[in-house]
Amino acid sequence: MTTQSTTPASPTPHFTSPLLQRHGAVAATGADAGIAWHYGDPTAEQRALARGQAVVDQSHLHIITVSGPDRLTWLHSITSQHLSALPPRTSTELLVMSPQGHLEHAAAVIDDGTTTWLITEAATAQGLTTWLNRMKFAMRVDIADVTDQWAALGEPRDAEATADEPVTWRDPWPNVLDGGTRYGPDISEHPGAERPWRLVIVPRTELAFEVTQRENSGWTLAGTWAAEAARVAAWRPRFSAEVDHRSIPHELDWLRTAVHLNKGCYRGQETIARVHNLGRPPRRLVMLHLDGSGHLLPEPGATVHNGDREIGHITSMARHHELGPVALAVIKRSTPEEDTLTVACDGGDVAAAQDVIVPGHGQAASRPAQRGPTSRLARGAVNLTGPGRPS
Repeated sequence: MTTQSTTPASPTPHFTSPLLQRHGAVAATGADAGIAWHYGDPTAEQRALARGQAVVDQSHLHIITVSGPDRLTWLHSITSQHLSALPPRTSTELLVMSPQGHLEHAAAVIDDGTTTWLITEAATAQGLTTWLNRMKFAMRVDIADVTDQWAALGEPRDAEATADEPVTWRDPWPNVLDGGTRYGPDISEHPGAERPWRLVIVPRTELAFEVTQRENSGWTLAGTWAAEAARVAAWRPRFSAEVDHRSIPHELDWLRTAVHLNKGCYRGQETIARVHNLGRPPRRLVMLHLDGSGHLLPEPGATVHNGDREIGHITSMARHHELGPVALAVIKRSTPEEDTLTVACDGGDVAAAQDVIVPGHGQAASRPAQRGPTSRLARGAVNLTGPGRPS
């Protein structure tokens, strides 16, 4: 059980990008507050991003550094990822879970040889920093939120940084990293393979200069409308959108990149192993193609129905330049994959067709084969309580 601090946490600092001063900039809201939603032509920005010729301001993200000789072995011992031998300039990501396996924090991870850099969202940054400091004990580590000094820029490139480039995190999605597994399709059939993405960490004082340098080479400055549309189309889960208080990684196909199934113990590991080996996630992530004929679009949080039955809710919404209106939703796993669903909107319901991300059978590609009556009885016993019970 985690001890709660009696000292009130200071509010997470809010950073407003200087790029919001650009002509035509429209400010983003919610989890993306502080940067631009778009700069006047979101469709053109999306197309430039798809061509690999756009840069996206991501300076609202928070950057936490962990330094000291014990940093990697310590992070390895308390999070979901295998980090003890992480080579420099090799990107991965980690999750922090409750003892029951529910998601509490997520962070992109890159080590430069002396410091481990964690990139996370503003809403979780203060909590993650506080939790890491509570878990230090006698370990030789120093933890700092350095967002006031450093900022991230998003680029559509599928490459780790070279030794002479800034610290850069390359999004590993949708690869299945060593020790991970998948619920969704193989990468050869996964739409996320068409979305190269990395975050370049630059001095915050040089943010505008770095963008101008890229514009001078022919790139376009794009907003979060473009970046989020590409993320949704790639089925990429985001902590501030797809996660709620009940979420476990299996529901979001997040065992691909953020969980190592064969490492030592960490908080939440029992649920990870139980659901993977014996159970099934109670819910599943799905992408919905929305009927745009009525020009009605749902907001995140809108309810999803199968007939008269409420089965889930919208987590992310986007207008994609090729796919049209699409959304990510978390729904009951038992919902038939072929059914057309409806989404509640102001002005009426909207029909939605499913693209299956996590399949209804709820079994990972690496699930161990069942071995007769004893295993079947064990499976039934495990599923009686907690995440992974039948639905």
